[in-house]
Amino acid sequence: MVIHYPDILEQRTEPRVFTYGKKDVMLYALGIGMGRDPMNERELSFVYEKDVKVVPTAATVLASANGRPAVPTVGQKPSLRISRLNLLMLVHGEQKVELHKPLPFSGTFTATCRTIGAYDKGEGKGAVVIDETVWTDDKGEKIATLTASTFARGDGGFGGPSAGAPEPHSVPTRKPDLSVSFDTRPDQALLYRLNGDLNPLHSDPDVAKRAGFSRPILHGLCTFGITCRAVLQEFCNYEPTMILSHQARFSAPVLPGDAITVDLWRDGNVISFEARAINRGATVIKNGKAMLSAS
Repeated sequence: MVIHYPDILEQRTEPRVFTYGKKDVMLYALGIGMGRDPMNERELSFVYEKDVKVVPTAATVLASANGRPAVPTVGQKPSLRISRLNLLMLVHGEQKVELHKPLPFSGTFTATCRTIGAYDKGEGKGAVVIDETVWTDDKGEKIATLTASTFARGDGGFGGPSAGAPEPHSVPTRKPDLSVSFDTRPDQALLYRLNGDLNPLHSDPDVAKRAGFSRPILHGLCTFGITCRAVLQEFCNYEPTMILSHQARFSAPVLPGDAITVDLWRDGNVISFEARAINRGATVIKNGKAMLSAS
């Protein structure tokens, strides 16, 4: 397993065509806990096919196109050295979803992923690799850009730059403007994994124990979606087209059954947030930022 620098910055996937529909967007909303009260009509619109709405962070699962760009696109220079990371040592560090247009409830799109940054922390200290996935529609117009930061714990010492990675968003130092809490279900990871992330760390107790956890953990992107749910609920009156982007850093795992409190700050069209597993005293999401439309 090795990173070849600067070749990794030329590395990208083949364009991937994918299709999703109402069932997929409703499953995502159920996976982040929406719709538990069938009489809550504001949440019902995300889990019921009548006038269905799409949670913006559903973009992280609908394409099923995330992941390392291990295979170069046809037409790239033949001398390109392909970087291959140690998959067992990867940790999802940060995630950002930027929407260029509101997500439709169905359609066919193309996703292409490329590496846009690689930062060397040193031999034995790992590396930070940043990938960008772009969705386009059948007219070639951008729909969404997903940026993911991965901490490659086993791939430091490749000779790349050690500085220059984007700085995380700084949340205000004042007391949160408001906080909202959500319960997670003991079986929530089993439901959320049906969106496409079938890593047994989230379902198999033996695998979880070997990884050092007392039980299977919740997907980080599920917690990410819960923070978007908080923004939708508290600042958008459940109107997803108001959210232009949503980003955060993963700081600790959530165990299914944890109660999550999302602390929120508003400064104009910028919503800052962090999330805590209150029963364990753990901050699970840091440096969160959502950008809202002006209207």
